[in-house]
Amino acid sequence: MQQQQHRQPELVEGSLPVFVFPTELIFYADEQTSHKQVLTLYNPYEFALKFKVLCTAPNKYTVVDATGAVKPQCCVDIVIRHRDVRACHYGVYDKFRLQVSEQSQRKALGRKEVSATLRPSASQEPPSPRPQDEERRIKEQFADSEFFEQTAIQTESRPVAGGPSLLTVLLGLVCMAALMLPTLGEQDSTVPLYLHLSVNKKLVAAYVLGLLTMVILRT
Repeated sequence: MQQQQHRQPELVEGSLPVFVFPTELIFYADEQTSHKQVLTLYNPYEFALKFKVLCTAPNKYTVVDATGAVKPQCCVDIVIRHRDVRACHYGVYDKFRLQVSEQSQRKALGRKEVSATLRPSASQEPPSPRPQDEERRIKEQFADSEFFEQTAIQTESRPVAGGPSLLTVLLGLVCMAALMLPTLGEQDSTVPLYLHLSVNKKLVAAYVLGLLTMVILRT
């Protein structure tokens, strides 16, 4: 009987409270700094949580680390960037859903939804409706919403390199020229003696040239 009383009840799917701040993301088209927002996910529990970020419009946003884990009694920041700032998206409400589960389980123990909207300017804020009306309107709009995963394509990509830099090319030419110079100790050469290089210096030039070749091939 005592063992049953002290036994921790199994968590039901969707019953775990999820703590996220803020609960609303507002992006402003004319403020570049507002295009990047941070969601903070808190884990006040005694066990680790893993999380996943879903979105109703994943093509409009970049979510850095859309999946991850939070240690017990810790928090993690999730960076969200709006990457489709166009007038046709003004006033459109999107939604993010944060699903959490235990490390060893797949079922979602809890979820929290965060609304996101793009507005033209902070100086043109519309009149605030009553909180009850706004909450009802958002719930009706997202009653049948479908959430999608933020796939690997959504992560920020690096700009495509435009080939090796000028410094890399010049350094490569210097190394090639050094290898073509006579070695120290050669007698039959018209090249001045101060341009004769030792074997060690030529080995260094060959090593650097090899590294530069690998860099150029990767770009």
